[in-house]
Amino acid sequence: MSSSTSTAPDARRGSDYARLSRRVAEAGLFDRRPGRYAVRMALTLGAFLAGWALVVAVGDSWWQLPLAAVMAVATTQVAFLGHDAGHRQMFRRRGPSEAAGLVAGNLAVGLSYGWWVDKHNRHHANPNHADEDPDVGAGALVWTYEQALATRGLSRWMARRQAWLFFPLLLLEGLALHVASVRALTDREPDGGWRVPMRHRAVEALLLAVHGVGYVGLLLAVMSPGKALLFAAVHQGLWGLYMGCAFAPNHKGMPMPTADDQLDHLRKQVLTARNVRGGRFVDLALGGLNYQIEHHLFPNLPRANLRRARPLVRAYCAEQGIPYAETGLVESYRQGLAHLHDVGRPLRAG
Repeated sequence: MSSSTSTAPDARRGSDYARLSRRVAEAGLFDRRPGRYAVRMALTLGAFLAGWALVVAVGDSWWQLPLAAVMAVATTQVAFLGHDAGHRQMFRRRGPSEAAGLVAGNLAVGLSYGWWVDKHNRHHANPNHADEDPDVGAGALVWTYEQALATRGLSRWMARRQAWLFFPLLLLEGLALHVASVRALTDREPDGGWRVPMRHRAVEALLLAVHGVGYVGLLLAVMSPGKALLFAAVHQGLWGLYMGCAFAPNHKGMPMPTADDQLDHLRKQVLTARNVRGGRFVDLALGGLNYQIEHHLFPNLPRANLRRARPLVRAYCAEQGIPYAETGLVESYRQGLAHLHDVGRPLRAG
């Protein structure tokens, strides 16, 4: 969910990025596809609402647990819509884009749209940069040797084993996203200003509250407290796992630029990203994020056009002698886990 321009990006006319941008524009790939998005939104939100209707129909039954897994998939697909809205892939104008993002993020998923936009903008500006990209800042996992050596106590124990802990930790990602959303709405800086800038803070708070009350109320209304708790655990755990598995192949294990690296925009985006090969199923399962290189170069490119942009971008990178990383889904996870394991090596050696 990251805001961006709604037309072909501006750039110096003679730059490598500008020339590629013109090729993509000449192919008509920046054109919005409102009809396709209308169908996608109707099908995705329809399936999401139908799933909750089925939860109500099933009632106080242990069949709710496999249904919770289904709802984790549906919830992630709705979150992908919020991501597209934030990039203005759906609509040129800010208003409709923000409305779609608030409904998909805050109301349906329980994820702050404004917080995500702020965080994701910083990621797109400096992907895989340890000091600038919030997605590779030190946290439950560490991404550089320097971050690993700075750990202490439990964090150091985890850093030694983080490749093994990666997928189990993703089961907590859903909860972490909810907590981060609430904190983004309420946390202030020491000077009294808001920590995270948001255009619609009151609306976001209201929609998150409606989501939380509605979620808890619906579960308790149709099943016993014990089953409701188990449903929430399965649903939120698998949603976090799915979200993490969708985003992990994109940059983990790719080069991590530092302040000493002088990369232009084209190389900064291409060298730090990885595409995932696959057919239409992979496109659907990963929400188009499998075309990560094209997405990072042109964030407002409609999801359906990323597949069409790929051969243009790949050919242009070959012309410029720029490595274009693309691999299968399993191999992408292997590379990411290998990087995590290597980062923890100094701690294991010590």
